[in-house]
Amino acid sequence: MTDFNNENENSSKENLENIQLEKYDMDKKEDKTGDTDEYEEFCYICRRPESKVGKLIKIPNNIKICAECMQKTFDTMNHTDINFDDMVNLSNLSNMPNISMINLSDLQNMIPRNKKIKKKKSKEEKKVTAFDIKSIPAPHKIKAQLDEYVVGQDYAKRVMSVAVYNHYKRVAVETMDDIEIEKSNMLMIGPTGCGKTYLVKTLAKLLDVPLAITDATSLTEAGYIGDDIESVVSKLLAAADNDVEKAEHGIIFIDEIDKIAKKKNTNQRDVSGESVQQGMLKLLEGSEIEVPVGANSKNAMVPLTTVNTKNILFICGGAFPDLDEIIKERLNKQSSMGFKADLKDKYDNDRNLLHKVTVEDIKNFGMIPEFLGRLPIVFSLDGLTEEMYVKILKEPKNAILKQYRKLLELDEVQLIFEDEALHAIARKAMEKKTGARALRAIIEDFMLDIMYEIPKDDNIGRVTITKDYIEKTGGPMITMRGCLELEENNSNIIQQQGLAIQ
Repeated sequence: MTDFNNENENSSKENLENIQLEKYDMDKKEDKTGDTDEYEEFCYICRRPESKVGKLIKIPNNIKICAECMQKTFDTMNHTDINFDDMVNLSNLSNMPNISMINLSDLQNMIPRNKKIKKKKSKEEKKVTAFDIKSIPAPHKIKAQLDEYVVGQDYAKRVMSVAVYNHYKRVAVETMDDIEIEKSNMLMIGPTGCGKTYLVKTLAKLLDVPLAITDATSLTEAGYIGDDIESVVSKLLAAADNDVEKAEHGIIFIDEIDKIAKKKNTNQRDVSGESVQQGMLKLLEGSEIEVPVGANSKNAMVPLTTVNTKNILFICGGAFPDLDEIIKERLNKQSSMGFKADLKDKYDNDRNLLHKVTVEDIKNFGMIPEFLGRLPIVFSLDGLTEEMYVKILKEPKNAILKQYRKLLELDEVQLIFEDEALHAIARKAMEKKTGARALRAIIEDFMLDIMYEIPKDDNIGRVTITKDYIEKTGGPMITMRGCLELEENNSNIIQQQGLAIQ
């Protein structure tokens, strides 16, 4: 019996070597176009890429199997009690144990969808990087572009511009006189609706790099219900169209980072708090991890690829509620009794109290020191004031008022907002305490009737939004097209008379 097994093992190895030798000829015949050279192939069984397992063996029906899986298949066949010589005679199948007829058409829908991943470039090709030092915009240019879209937050924009500039210089050069430059990951702290996510979106758009935005609330320790920590890199890979090299130069923004703070006074395992922070340490610092392609979780039907997070810029953001209380407690310890002592309520109405935050305050909030050590750049965003709300309404390139004006211009109707009306909208938004997001909800509320009624009458030429209409004590001013023509004629006459006098 042992001689029979040895003969089968030797024959299986010889068959495997013959198949590998014949594979190169099959590659030349089947790969008539050069498109497949750009993408990697995957093993049909273990779903590992060709870059990891070596050359794949092609069998009929365009199925590719790695040498390891093929060898395991032969070994399994050799160590079974089934006599494969009997399988040649189909009449003996009924006598074979545990064999039943299989409808192959039922298996077509079970075949995993092919995922295309571009091959990693060789070391010689990697020397020519996509990022050139001269092509990276200077910090003042990055801030100037951010100013066109984001109102206020000058300090935050300056910090982000310098950090991003230094990061992509590091990516372009990698080494500078044998001095390794560390990553400049960032931690943004600011109240809800102050523009944290919008800043990162605008930054990625200006730099033309892939961006992945995820919430830390959905992350859990590996093995528990929820998304694994590596899923944030999977989203970045999907945003880069499964191009690994492009993804390795992208930006990952993890929002709601304050939700993974250590849970206090709990006896249960903290699988969504401190454990997530510890699991993210290797991502933030830079390491090679295997991530699924086209899915958030690893399973046998999804191919895996390796992504190096060394050059990925991580930006974490959170509102950190009750952090201001920790800051107040620290600052009030400096107060004393007697004359010229600080009052206990001195910082109660300080809108920008978060600017006084320290790493020690964030540590007391529940973030572990190892996690904060990998986020060297910590900065806070300003709380929104009434004037900032008004600027958000009308100054950015894609301001809300400009959007509605464009919509009514398509109906040949002018839309005008009085200054008092804008301040009334800003005060309403401040009462909601949800940041700039409240502006859209307020404007949608009072613009509903206007957008519904205007298309009914073609004689309407202008709509003026007043303060009374915002406060629901009056209505908007409607001007007909004939009145607009009279106003234009009168203004032209006045201008001509003024020129004649001069």
